[in-house]
Amino acid sequence: MKVVILCGGKGTRLREETEYRPKPMVPIGNRPILWHIMKIYASHGFKEFVLCLGYKGDVIKDFFRNYLWMTSDITMKLGRRADAKFHTHHDEEDWTVTLADTGEETMTAGRIHKIRQYIGDDKDFCLTYGDGVGNVDITKSIEFHRQHGKTLTVTAVHPPGRFGEMDLNKSGQVEAFNEKPQVTEGRINGGFFVANSNIFNYLEDSENVMFEQQPIRKLTGKGQVMAFNHDGFWQPMDTFSEYNLLNKLWADGKAPWKSWG
Repeated sequence: MKVVILCGGKGTRLREETEYRPKPMVPIGNRPILWHIMKIYASHGFKEFVLCLGYKGDVIKDFFRNYLWMTSDITMKLGRRADAKFHTHHDEEDWTVTLADTGEETMTAGRIHKIRQYIGDDKDFCLTYGDGVGNVDITKSIEFHRQHGKTLTVTAVHPPGRFGEMDLNKSGQVEAFNEKPQVTEGRINGGFFVANSNIFNYLEDSENVMFEQQPIRKLTGKGQVMAFNHDGFWQPMDTFSEYNLLNKLWADGKAPWKSWG
């Protein structure tokens, strides 16, 4: 099953990091958030990726083109017969990555429409955004999708709280202080979709349509959208404070989305 990742947005709310690189290439630790997302899927056995490139897509191409050079110890022979020997193996050697230029200004529905040829004959495929991580059970979401038989499954998550939360006793004493907890009521679209190939019938050959608007509304009106509820960790990287949060979790060894060894 292919994994389609939307990587073309400009990330204007994270301008501190995205002025010189696309948002999916903003790092958590020493790897782009895109790599973390791909590792989540790979840990469930899904290692065929289709990346929908747009804004500064050449940066993403360079990352994968030079992946061995960036992740390995190397011995180089200089001179007229230059050669390089890579000493280090990595867990991504069995990944397949398709880098598809879907246009710098194309909206999300148009990006998905443009990569239809790379899905091949697969009945279903995974789809997500290139700027959010979570400890989503990908395997269970696919099982749920196949059981209900509808066109689209969306992972429904609790949104992260914008402010810290305090637990107070009756006298006003603070008994617990939680830094930006996840809201326990209400759900939002967390990405990590599973889609039937029939979804392409709802996508126009247009660069001006948002997948989250007309296509999903049409699908919803026909009863073709189901929610896979995820109660665990989920966090987008929309702002600089969220960038700092994700990097602190990673640096402290407390990244809930790290499902690989």
